[in-house]
Amino acid sequence: MGKFVVKKTATGIKFDLKATNGIVIGTSEVFTSKRACLNSIASVKKNAPIAPIEDQTEEGFVTLKNPKFVLYTDKRGETRFKLNARNGLNILAAGEGYTTKAAALNGIDSVKRNADSETVEKED
Repeated sequence: MGKFVVKKTATGIKFDLKATNGIVIGTSEVFTSKRACLNSIASVKKNAPIAPIEDQTEEGFVTLKNPKFVLYTDKRGETRFKLNARNGLNILAAGEGYTTKAAALNGIDSVKRNADSETVEKED
């Protein structure tokens, strides 16, 4: 099972969701408080397993309601995903850039499988 790792940054606090093999599969934004970071982790746990995928790499894609994963192509041509919160304004977690759509979809699947982790560690 994966785990959430909470760590301080120069400007606040954030978390990474790591798969069982230790690879980071999702990263949060930087929060100003630990409480906000932990609330976001709770939201990822609740929403990631059930969130549908809005595939913006497809022409004529259907806009879905939040919470949802958004699959898109960035300016560098890489395929990325982000998990939008129920309010549609906040990004709960974002994945790295992938060279293929299939790899990005595997990343989403990994987030879905690992998001219910009860392990939340603090990294110094």
